[in-house]
Amino acid sequence: MTGDANTDWTSAVKTVDDASQVCLACHIRPDGDALGSMLAMAVALASRAGDRAVVASFGDSPFEVPRILRFLPGQSLLCRPAEYPVRPEVMISFDAASIDRLGPLAGPAAAAGALIVLDHHASNTGFGTINLVDPAAAATAVLATELIDRLGIPLSQDIAVGLYAGLVTDTGSFKYAATTPQVHELAARLLATGIDPGVVARELYDRAPFSYLHLLSASLRRACLEPGAAGGLGLVWTTVTRADRAAAGLPLESAEPVIDVIRKCDEAEVAAVLKEDDAGTWQVSARSKAAVDVGELCAALGGGGHARAAGFSFTGHPGEAVAALRRLLDRQ
Repeated sequence: MTGDANTDWTSAVKTVDDASQVCLACHIRPDGDALGSMLAMAVALASRAGDRAVVASFGDSPFEVPRILRFLPGQSLLCRPAEYPVRPEVMISFDAASIDRLGPLAGPAAAAGALIVLDHHASNTGFGTINLVDPAAAATAVLATELIDRLGIPLSQDIAVGLYAGLVTDTGSFKYAATTPQVHELAARLLATGIDPGVVARELYDRAPFSYLHLLSASLRRACLEPGAAGGLGLVWTTVTRADRAAAGLPLESAEPVIDVIRKCDEAEVAAVLKEDDAGTWQVSARSKAAVDVGELCAALGGGGHARAAGFSFTGHPGEAVAALRRLLDRQ
């Protein structure tokens, strides 16, 4: 935990307890950890809100919860970014390493009377008035759980589902190095509320429309292996174009699972998938197995993330984005 941890937690609890309004926000294009943690906190605060107003949002336009996350409880507490308070009394951000990751909600964050930042990215800029940032935490859900505990709010099933989704997402279903004994202990505690881990896993990983198979097929046909990249450790990459998605009738979020197929390649330490969004910008997802810090590489390209999972945005030809990534890989 950065700074004086006990002081930060005490200040956060007092700030939330004293507030008549608490506004929550997570990063744009939210994943399971960002949205799951935020909605879990929203449900927790609403369960003992009294006269306190609780609202939550994220800065996407159009404002739509990603398909794979629509099972999460608490969505009745969401509001559109345009309806979000301009000057929140107290605001809490989730899983955002910098204020710009909040998109259009960066303005309210800067204007908030108090801004509590919950995050586990090592690249966090400390943009809050109270920063609950712990790069050693496996997920922001871990920090959200601690804040809920310190607020004295018991874990219900609806709270636990969001936290468990965050934990599963950012540990790669408990496969990544961040999966410590403490992570499994937290998972056991969440499961003890009675939630079904099979349901969460199925919603997150094992559902897709038939047309996704065509999109996956198109991207796999374009997959390129560069065994000499990264000093001989290897790079595998592919693209998912707007045309691919249009032919399948799928939104950008549908391309997210492609990286989990590409990264399986034994001959490559690093995998990357370039996904073209509706504006023609390439949203790049990068993964590594053990020897390369893709978070550092993506940060150099204007993005960020974790050592084994990160991303960045690129405007231009996809080959240029791969070339830029390749150059940094060779230097590292």
